[in-house]
Amino acid sequence: MSDNVIIRAKDVQKTYNTGKVVVQALRGLDLEVKQGEMVAIMGPSGCGKTTLLNTLSGLDAIDEGVIEIDGRNLAKMSDKERTAYRAANMGFVFQFYNLLPVLTAVENVEMPLLLDYSSRIKAKEARKLAGEALAAVGLADQGDQRPTELSGGQQQRVTIARALVNKPAIVWADEPTGDLDSKTSQEIMDLMRRLNRENGQTFVIVTHSLEIGEQCDRIVWMKDGLVVGEPQQQPTAVPVNGNGYPKQIAQLTLQTA
Repeated sequence: MSDNVIIRAKDVQKTYNTGKVVVQALRGLDLEVKQGEMVAIMGPSGCGKTTLLNTLSGLDAIDEGVIEIDGRNLAKMSDKERTAYRAANMGFVFQFYNLLPVLTAVENVEMPLLLDYSSRIKAKEARKLAGEALAAVGLADQGDQRPTELSGGQQQRVTIARALVNKPAIVWADEPTGDLDSKTSQEIMDLMRRLNRENGQTFVIVTHSLEIGEQCDRIVWMKDGLVVGEPQQQPTAVPVNGNGYPKQIAQLTLQTA
């Protein structure tokens, strides 16, 4: 896109109706992310962070508004078109890895390539690309190991390799360090930061950790289904109050609804 914005959300609304409870998860949210940015989405539990990630990536449909990825309106795609677009242009990293336990690391990584029928990649080429992706995350010698034979940090590295194997323009990460100890969390963050800078890929990371958020290019703060403010620069580590926001927000300009 001419303005270098790869993700654009305008007046996005999303409501969940369980039959007993109606939850307005997104309430007219606006957001733009530039190509190559690493952006953290932060805010208290239940504010709509994961819903935002799911709607931006096309995993969930929205009720109102517009979401454009690289200039393409997701709502105007069929389910089949959205699935194919995600496979070719997006990667996903989750908190709990979502690796298939019966497959080896290299088999887990190559799976998106083999399931993307539009790519027409043959098995031999998929295995080569999966091996290269594992090498990029420091697991070149662990390809034959199954998930249960790997540490939590190694499993998350496999997940990142799987997310990057098709060289996506955007990587969505939902609490990627939430199940890891602090040392391993930092190693995973260092890895994602390095890949972001080397490859120019856009990373959107949902996290509760201010320490992780501070290492991104920008933090987007959410509350009650809305973006409520963004820091003008990376904030310093400060205590967090009961609502999940820093007690001192001198660097944060709040634009409350």
